[in-house]
Amino acid sequence: MAVRDLADYPWDAVAPYAQKARNHPGGIVDLSIGSPVDPTPAVIAEALRAATDAHAYPQTVGTPALREAIVAWYARRRGVPGLSVDQVLPTVGSKELVALLPLLLDVTAGDVVVHPRAAYPSYEVGARLVGATPLASDDPAEWPEGTRLVWLNSPGNPDGRVLGIDELRAAVSRARELGAVLASDECYAELGWDDPWMDAGVPSVLDPRVTAGDVTGILSVYSLSKQSNLAGYRAAFLAGDSALVVRLLTARKHLGLMLPTPVQAAMTVALGDDAHVGEQKERYRVRRDILRPALEHAGLRIDRSEGGLYLWATAGEDAWTTMDRMAGHGILAGPGHFYGTHFPQHVRFSLTATDERIAEAARRLSGS
Repeated sequence: MAVRDLADYPWDAVAPYAQKARNHPGGIVDLSIGSPVDPTPAVIAEALRAATDAHAYPQTVGTPALREAIVAWYARRRGVPGLSVDQVLPTVGSKELVALLPLLLDVTAGDVVVHPRAAYPSYEVGARLVGATPLASDDPAEWPEGTRLVWLNSPGNPDGRVLGIDELRAAVSRARELGAVLASDECYAELGWDDPWMDAGVPSVLDPRVTAGDVTGILSVYSLSKQSNLAGYRAAFLAGDSALVVRLLTARKHLGLMLPTPVQAAMTVALGDDAHVGEQKERYRVRRDILRPALEHAGLRIDRSEGGLYLWATAGEDAWTTMDRMAGHGILAGPGHFYGTHFPQHVRFSLTATDERIAEAARRLSGS
C-alpha cells in the first residue's frame, strides 16, 4: 500500500454533525477528540523555558537524565523495577511510533499485525503502510502463524478496557509462541477508574507478574500527553527488550527521529513530579462523575470504560443516529465506526473539555 492510497482522515465525516452542534443556542460542547484543554503544569513549562538554549543537535537516545527519569518512573509508578537506561528510548509522541513500528521492525507483505477490536486507526494504518495484514482480535487463540507484531492498548482508546495480569500474561505467552513482538500502548495508564484499577493501578505489560522478569520481545509504549497535558510537546517513550530498543534506536538515528532538547528537559521534570499527575486525574474524575450519569439519564449504556479519558457508550442504535441526536443537544462525540467494524452502535465521549462545558453537556442531557 502506498501513502497515496490511504483513506481520507476519518474526522472529515463528522463535519456535518459538528456544524449542527455549533448551531445550538448554547454553543457546541466538543467531546469528540481527546486533546487536553487544561494548562501545562508550571513546573514543566519552566523546565522547557530554561532549556531553550538548544544550539547542539539533540540525542536520539535521550539525555542521561531523561533516560534515568524514565527508568525511575517505571519502578515508582508502574511497578516495574530493574530496568536499565539501555532499555528505554524517547519518541516524538507515541502516534508516530505506533504508525512506524511495523516499518522499523521490518514487518512486510504477508505478515500479520494484530491490534485490538476497538482500536485507534493508527495500528491498522501502520500495518497497511508496509503491506502487512491487520487483524482485529482480542483473543490470543485467534492470532495466526505469520503474526509478527501484536498491539495491546490498556486502558484502551476508544473503549477504556483495562487488561488484567492474566490477560497480559496470556497475550505475552501467545506472542512468544508465534515469535512476534508484543507492543503495549499504555498511554492512559495513570487514569484507572474502576476497581481494582483505582487503587492498585493499571498493570503494565512489563510488570514482573506478567513477564517473570523476562521482557524479551516486549515493549511498553507511553505518552505524557494525557497525564501531564503535554500533547503539544510530543513527549513519549518506550521501554522493554534491550535488543529491540537498540534496533529501534539505530533506525531512528538514520531517520532523524529525535526529541528537541527542551522537550527532553521538560519530560525529565514531568516524570519526577507526581503531584501534577494526581491533580489532573482528579479533574478528569470530577468530569467523569458528572458526565456519566447524564449520559445514562439520556438512555445510553456505558460499556467498559474502566480507565482512560473516554466513556464508551451505546443507545442500541447506529452510531450516526446517536451522533445526530447528540448534535441536537449541541454535543459532538466520536462514532464507533472510526474504531473498526465491530462497534457500529457505540460512540466515544471524551473527558477533555472544560469543567463548564462538561457541566453544560450534563445539563442538556438531563433536561434541567
